[in-house]
Amino acid sequence: MSYRIGLVGKPSVGKSTLFNAATMNDVPEGAYPFTTIDPSIGEAYVRTPCAAPEFEESCQPSVGACEDGTRFVPVKLVDVAGLVPGAHEGKGLGNQFLTDLNETDVLVHVVDFSGTTDLEGEPTEGHDPRDDVDFLEAELDAWYLDILEKGIERYESKHMADPDPEAVLAEQLSAFGIVAAEVKQVILALGLEVAPLSWDDEEKEELAREIRKRTKPMVVAANKMDTAAAQENWEAITTDPDYDHLEFVPVSAHAEKALKSAKEQGAVDYTPGEDHFEITADLPADQEAGLEQIREFVESFDGTGVQQALETAAFDVLDLKAVFPGTDSGNWTKGPFRDCFLLPADATAEEFAYHLHSDIGDGFLHAIDCRDSRQVSADAVLDHRDVVEVVSTNQ
Repeated sequence: MSYRIGLVGKPSVGKSTLFNAATMNDVPEGAYPFTTIDPSIGEAYVRTPCAAPEFEESCQPSVGACEDGTRFVPVKLVDVAGLVPGAHEGKGLGNQFLTDLNETDVLVHVVDFSGTTDLEGEPTEGHDPRDDVDFLEAELDAWYLDILEKGIERYESKHMADPDPEAVLAEQLSAFGIVAAEVKQVILALGLEVAPLSWDDEEKEELAREIRKRTKPMVVAANKMDTAAAQENWEAITTDPDYDHLEFVPVSAHAEKALKSAKEQGAVDYTPGEDHFEITADLPADQEAGLEQIREFVESFDGTGVQQALETAAFDVLDLKAVFPGTDSGNWTKGPFRDCFLLPADATAEEFAYHLHSDIGDGFLHAIDCRDSRQVSADAVLDHRDVVEVVSTNQ
């Protein structure tokens, strides 16, 4: 499977620029609302150290790439249509936005930290980016609450038959990928009784919010951080305890797009995500001056932030791990280290086998840790960057 990272946020904050910078696609960009109407889907990458050098091999990726020992593993990036307040009531692109958003595994909320766009995406000055963070969470919470309340109504119509409350609610919330046991776990974690008809409005809102946080985790990409206003806002917002539940990443989508474009033109030597680059061509004075400004930013912020935002979403928020299929014998029949897969943190050796192919999973015998030739049992949880050979009757 390929995990899907959704880019969300109000219009005109640079979502499409970030999408283009990450994927090098060419979707429309513009400083006006609803530049994006239908979601754009492209291939982006997250980085992990390649395991091949440890085995004295030169990897041959079937997808993605490997540059100087850094493996770029594909993920799907979805640029979701712009959101405005009241989307859960159908305003703006309302229902379409929410439907598109629900096809993603984690959200990157692109926020204009310079404060130069209002809640509708119109040009302004001095806007507080906290309002953007708050309104997106409020819209999602309202969406979840509406669906939760429908589940409570269904339970009320059935409760004389004594169904499990969590089962009824989970069925209503199934589109969010939550099961009955998880619903019950959230209810108990909030100190609520497993009795939906006893909950007051505040408790329903609290439950909807907590389910949303667990099923649609979020990273805030603080865009336009190459401006003084954004840097001032960064200090104020990231130290505000009201936002301790969120991960913030400083970003300049414009800088990333400029560097990748310059790389395509042969003007710079740049590896995405790095905090340095080298100008490799004679350039017009204005272009060179622009690149030097970008250099100052990437050196100060350890990169442009685009790769870091995607990797924070994948590795820190979703807690994914990269696993390499290997061979303990060293006989690479199709080329060494062709594949690298992203798996959930609790994925086992047998689940990895099923990830490779259902037939391989059905015939699973055991796995081998290729670093130390150690046999691995079916229920052994794999670690990040493990190199594993699966031994199956169906190979």
